[in-house]
Amino acid sequence: MGITILTDSTSEILPAEARKRNLVVIPIKTVFEDGVYLDGIDLTAETFYEKQAAAKKLPSTTQPSPMEFEDLFREAVERGDSIIAILIAESLSGTIQSANIARSNFEGEIYVIDSECTTISLRLLVELALELREKGLSAGEIVEELEKAKKRIKLYAYVDTLEYLRKGGRLSNTAAFAGTLLDVKPIIYLRDSELGVKTKVRGVKNAQKEVIRLALEDGIDTDMPIAIGYSGNRDTFEPFYELAVDTVGKIDYVSAIGSVIGAHVGPGAGAIAYYKKDC
Repeated sequence: MGITILTDSTSEILPAEARKRNLVVIPIKTVFEDGVYLDGIDLTAETFYEKQAAAKKLPSTTQPSPMEFEDLFREAVERGDSIIAILIAESLSGTIQSANIARSNFEGEIYVIDSECTTISLRLLVELALELREKGLSAGEIVEELEKAKKRIKLYAYVDTLEYLRKGGRLSNTAAFAGTLLDVKPIIYLRDSELGVKTKVRGVKNAQKEVIRLALEDGIDTDMPIAIGYSGNRDTFEPFYELAVDTVGKIDYVSAIGSVIGAHVGPGAGAIAYYKKDC
């Protein structure tokens, strides 16, 4: 009897890496006018942003169905495994609802965790679960540690515009107004399921500096992993990466932000996720 750890594709952990690490990743779908694509499988991050730029209508996203979760749960249950599903915040997606519907059809030990975050923040929580499984903790013990750890994880990001978040319903019209001025780059945060606008600055370079400044001011626990991510062109992200390494001292994970989160933030975003020193 083992432990199956499952997450969704907004963790930005690609299928090839997941297979190597005995991790199950359920893809969320991205919907363009020409069809439905599985995040990270049918669409690479690079291909997605090319399609997004050329699309006449902005893409939307849709969560996995309960049946898709059932299929994955059944495979694990038949192996005699316990299951820990670590998923995108319920405040941002219906993915957890689908997982809970599927869970009700099984009697095995199945835990569905609301990560209260997404993208590279979610990756940090999944990485912790994998580490704890490797150390031999039981499913219940891992869940207990994850529930405590998620309260310490925070993300700051700069985005090119808030229009994608507004049109996707993730931010109100009032909040999105912060990014309507010329060359203003909004700084957003995500913690405890709350997504909001922290401040706004002029220019990409200033936005990159402000994101790092806010994270350092918040209190980064450098004994824990730190992740950064980007949407769109990697070249425009390199100065942010270099700044993060120089000022924070280390970066453990670098991820391209895939189609699901990319559909809501658009290209030109950069983010840092970390554990706070204290809550």
